[in-house]
Amino acid sequence: MVKTFVQVAVLLLMVCIASLAAAETQWKFGMSGGSEGISGFYFSVGNYYHVPEREVIVIRERGIPDEELPVVFFICRHARVSPDVIIKLRSRGLSWYDITIHLGLTPEIYYVPVVIHKGGPPYGHAYGYYKKHPKGKWSKIKLTDADIVNQVNLDFVSKHYGYDPAQVIRMREHGTSFVNIERKAYRAKGGKENRQENRPGEESRSKGESDKGWKEKEWKGDRIPPGQRKKMKD
Repeated sequence: MVKTFVQVAVLLLMVCIASLAAAETQWKFGMSGGSEGISGFYFSVGNYYHVPEREVIVIRERGIPDEELPVVFFICRHARVSPDVIIKLRSRGLSWYDITIHLGLTPEIYYVPVVIHKGGPPYGHAYGYYKKHPKGKWSKIKLTDADIVNQVNLDFVSKHYGYDPAQVIRMREHGTSFVNIERKAYRAKGGKENRQENRPGEESRSKGESDKGWKEKEWKGDRIPPGQRKKMKD
């Protein structure tokens, strides 16, 4: 009986080890599998916002979920601050809406022109307000974290690939993640199956552009003085 127990225990141990090995392999594949893995999403976010892919990954490692990474860089672009400012505010428990207001911005920056035929989730709240109120009142809309994540990723995917925003919305309504939506948009525009890492020259050039944008002005603290923020072009 003791022998049988030992055999069962050894068998269970072998199954656990095999499961862990498979999970590790799957994770590594997701991180390095080009457009089939998450690294393709990081690459595209970095490419669109002109930052090195490695910087995108570092911010992810600091606790920002994948689909919220574009939000960090979107706000950086409009507020002219470094990602570190955004991450510190987020770590203090501020919502994306609170961070937007804190940095002197307004919710109208999240508007993406698109025709919505039905007002259901996840875009119904934001576009319902945009539709019912004149543009002069858009600054008063209070968006949830989910609203802002959806709007920013809609902006990112549709503009980066010239992809129909209505199609992005339809996929999102069916529960498709933005990582997978970005992958579909990439392929639809003729992207190769495996996206390569930035070559050294490309990465340094992107890094230079990024630093120039964020360090153009040295702010004291994390609040931009009224009237000193230069509006960035999309």
